Amino acid sequence: MKKAFLQLHIAVFLAGFTGILGRLITLNEGMIVWYRLLLTAITMWILFGIMKKLHRIPLIDILKITGVGFIAAMHWVTFYGAIKYANVSVALVCFSAIGFFTALFEPLILKKRINRVELLLGLITLSGIYIIFHFDTQYKTGIIIGIISAVLASLFPIFNREFLKRINVETMLTWQQTGGLLLLSIMLPFYLHKFPTEHFIPTLENFAWLLVLSWVCSVIAFQLSGNALKRLSAFTVNLTYNLEPVYGILLAFMVYKENKFLSKWFFVGFAIIAVALIIHVFILVNVERKLTENAAD
Repeated sequence: MKKAFLQLHIAVFLAGFTGILGRLITLNEGMIVWYRLLLTAITMWILFGIMKKLHRIPLIDILKITGVGFIAAMHWVTFYGAIKYANVSVALVCFSAIGFFTALFEPLILKKRINRVELLLGLITLSGIYIIFHFDTQYKTGIIIGIISAVLASLFPIFNREFLKRINVETMLTWQQTGGLLLLSIMLPFYLHKFPTEHFIPTLENFAWLLVLSWVCSVIAFQLSGNALKRLSAFTVNLTYNLEPVYGILLAFMVYKENKFLSKWFFVGFAIIAVALIIHVFILVNVERKLTENAAD
């Protein structure tokens, strides 16, 4: 159990580390995601093929997964865009709004009852983001892009949960990365025409960091979280993933010293978001306790 818990925390830490790499790699955000998808898709086809984890699935499922892969790809494009237009800390603060959009969209898509408490906590999170948006005007463009990224990030896990009811996770992820790569490749010339860049081919240093992003923060992080999910409850997983923005922001403070360039309003807004996260933690703990007591009865 301790090993699984450690694997999960490492996976979440690696997810938070993607923001650091997004600033470190000097390519356009569209090119970063294209190379990430290319390297990840190739690796997954080879690795999961050797492990015999790839299964045949119907064409209609491939097409649906491809569409969701494009949503995921655009989430990454906007996430790295938010970093480029603001910084890692602001992008991750915006990412914390995913809870609000999940609480809003999941009931609509899956025709479930809206969880009013989660919706309220999401609104509190948005209020913290609004304070940063209102008072730190230099980050407005980055915050708008970051909010779009959070909207997209809330959508593809909802669809993924439905796919995983009948498709194993390795097959789903491999087709998702491949589908996202193909659709992004079609869109990329139009994107680069609108947002031109001087560099299309990564330098050796950029390529090395892209390999870290693809192999360590995508493939290995997935393997670690997949192994952890076999041993840990959904409660523990949800609780731990709340730490992703926190890990990422602390890393940005340590690596890039971003805390020196942020105004007091960023910290006021982040404090409000942290309170919402803490309240969510207490709610999850209470729900888990009640489930344990009911199971004991």
